[in-house]
Amino acid sequence: MIFDNAEIRITNLRLRTYIGFNPEELQKKQDVVINAKIFYPANQACETDSEIQALDYKVVTKAIIKLVEDGRFKLLEKLTADVTSLIMDNQQVVRAEVSIEKPHALRFADSVSITLRAHRDQGAPI
Repeated sequence: MIFDNAEIRITNLRLRTYIGFNPEELQKKQDVVINAKIFYPANQACETDSEIQALDYKVVTKAIIKLVEDGRFKLLEKLTADVTSLIMDNQQVVRAEVSIEKPHALRFADSVSITLRAHRDQGAPI
């Protein structure tokens, strides 16, 4: 049997970073909430039950945490693009979708978010 690509979901990863360009945003870290879908071919992992064949989502998550917490970003678009690129740097990944929320960015709204999708040429778009 051949399975479709596995979908790993990282849900509500809550981090703090410098995000924005207003004077107060440049001085104080703010909360962001990251959700990611990572697609990779998991047939060998399913067949062998070997962690060597699987995508190590813990390693990916630690890299996201480091990038976000150590970074400074003016735009939510740039932060989202950088996280998406970091995920796609792993050659096992064929597609990724990243959504990042900035809670309380707008008055009367819970949050503002940006979603970006990426895929390798050989993979179908999301």
